[in-house]
Formats: sequence, structure tokens, C-alpha cells
Amino acid sequence: MKTPNYHDFYQKALLPIGEKDLLALKESKIDNTDSPSTHWLIAVEGEQIDQPAIYFFWKVSIYPANSDGDFNWKKPYYCSTAYDSMDHAHELASTLVNRIKFDELSSIKLQEKIS
Repeated sequence: MKTPNYHDFYQKALLPIGEKDLLALKESKIDNTDSPSTHWLIAVEGEQIDQPAIYFFWKVSIYPANSDGDFNWKKPYYCSTAYDSMDHAHELASTLVNRIKFDELSSIKLQEKIS
């Protein structure tokens, strides 16, 4: 697996995981049992593609994290499709923040949910 480009990694504030979403996370077997996750870390990530000019695709990823913000970049709970525009990725991230605040992340149909 390719190491993420942390130079173009923009995370939002940690959000507590709600009860329903925590249950779904545990069922997905992504959570780290050594350091159980209590929060979601949402990140907008840029991936540079090979072209003569510098060009990026953007995706939104959600990682289970602990209260200190520690997370495993190899095990995202969710990764979006690639967007041409960073603005579109930020819009999706804002939508996902609202879902998380209402403990509804697990109830929406995610396009590329990893489980």
C-alpha cells in the first residue's frame, strides 16, 4: 500500500463516535482492539497524478481514531471517489461531519465503504 501524502492531508477536528456508529465500526472489524477508537478523523487528501503540470485529485477519508488523534492510515472506515476539485471534496467532508454529529454515518449508503 502506498504511503499517504501527508503534505496534502487536511484533517478536520475530531468528532466523537456515536453509539450506532460505534456498533457499526466494531462490526466492520476495522477498529484497533489495542487502542479502541472513540472519535472519527475526517481528512481531505490530495493525490498528485503524473502529468507535465502539477495536478491533484482529492478524496475524503474517515479514520477511526482515539481521543489523541492517533489513527491507522492503512485502515480507513470510508474513502470517497476522487474529485477534480478540492471544493467538492470539502463539501462532501462537511456533509459527513453533519452525519457524524447525528450518529448517522453508518446508516448512509457509502459509495466506497471499506469493511
